[in-house]
Amino acid sequence: MRPIEVVDRLGRWSSGRGPLYVLLAARLRQLIDDGELPPGVLLPPDRALAGALAVGRTTVVAAYDLLRAEGRIARRQGSGTRVAGVPSDVPAEDAPVDPIFLDSLEARDDDVLLAVCAAPGDPPPQLADAFTAIAPELGRITDDIGYYPYGHPELRAALADRYTARGVPTAYEQILVTNGGQQALSLLAHALLSPGDQVLVEAPTYPGALEVFREEGAVLRGLPVGLVGIEAAVRERRPALAYVIPTYQNPTGAVMSTLARQRVAGAGIPVIEDEVPADLGFPSAEEPVPMAAYGDSVISIGSLSKSIWGGLRIGWIRAAPPLINRLARLRAVHDLGGNVPSQLAAVHLLPLLDGPDLPRTLKARHDHLHGLLTEALPTWEIPTVAGGQCLWVRLPHGDGVSFAQTALRHGLAVLPGAGLDVTDAGAPYIRLHFRARPTDLTEAVHRLKSAWTDYRPSTTRQHPRPTIAI
Repeated sequence: MRPIEVVDRLGRWSSGRGPLYVLLAARLRQLIDDGELPPGVLLPPDRALAGALAVGRTTVVAAYDLLRAEGRIARRQGSGTRVAGVPSDVPAEDAPVDPIFLDSLEARDDDVLLAVCAAPGDPPPQLADAFTAIAPELGRITDDIGYYPYGHPELRAALADRYTARGVPTAYEQILVTNGGQQALSLLAHALLSPGDQVLVEAPTYPGALEVFREEGAVLRGLPVGLVGIEAAVRERRPALAYVIPTYQNPTGAVMSTLARQRVAGAGIPVIEDEVPADLGFPSAEEPVPMAAYGDSVISIGSLSKSIWGGLRIGWIRAAPPLINRLARLRAVHDLGGNVPSQLAAVHLLPLLDGPDLPRTLKARHDHLHGLLTEALPTWEIPTVAGGQCLWVRLPHGDGVSFAQTALRHGLAVLPGAGLDVTDAGAPYIRLHFRARPTDLTEAVHRLKSAWTDYRPSTTRQHPRPTIAI
């Protein structure tokens, strides 16, 4: 087991009170007892794990010694450190280990600022208004059991109309409503992939998509942001699928040109166009035409979780009717249909996506965070963006995984870049989001500066700025 795999499972292990070695042993103990580190698993060597966690080797040694005294691990010269017990021939079922998912499962800690999952921290007041507005509609429902595997007809029609208004003629039959964008990705991966299939992804990209594809046993192949080189990759790799975030890409904030969209849409393979960040443009930003306008093989997904609120589990898929029918059958097996009141409320909330409030708020918070970061940490490389919700920050030395561990001990949970890039080029990066309140963003920068001052990476390797070909 590589150190980074253990680090991903540890979560916010050091945010409690007490000596670090006790906290580390407690979290490893929990993972062993829960079966996430099953008997026979080889744990990382002392030095390797210490480097990944940005702690001294004595911290890891002391934690391992505690677990060995309890009989939970065995340490033998020449054979390493293993979880105690008879190795099992049946591997334990893997749970998602990406920090985004792990963070959502953690109990909230008031002493830790969360900068991992980028999403609105507060539901807008219009959310309550929307549910108030639909109360009479719910009262008029008769002779309706409320199961809609395709989604409620009103919301499907409203989404189809919105795509048409954005330059992509869309019929009602081309829309499937899902319980959020993540379910949309899961359904598509299950329907379109078999174990061993190759999937082309941007490097870096949204880690939740990488986990979904891995869950289906896919082999991930990374291309530069915008899927540059997709034509050659299709010829050489014969992939089953490509996944791209063309507008305000997560995490870089990049926006693909019209020519690039046409190139990817015409690559000759199914392409999942993730439009979840597409509604997060700043004021005066020109809204690009969705990639689906340039090819029938493009499958679009969207969600209200980043633009309205994550607790409103409304997402959707736009695709050809035969695929929509297939997805609805798959969805019905696991989920007879989404929450009808939420879908009716979503119809009232869709106009907010085109209103002025969200763009102004996003721009103000981006500028606030970027300004504070450039002043407090002038050696960091922090590009600005024109929309979205993230800054893709390049550290001048060290790596994102070990720095994230240092930041955690200063009360800030950040997302290291390694888990977002299948080419391993994301090591020098961290992802920061600017969706939090300005006061929290200010405090986050203060903690980042303190963490950077204390950061002592195991290697002093410098990260030169990349050469950009134009």
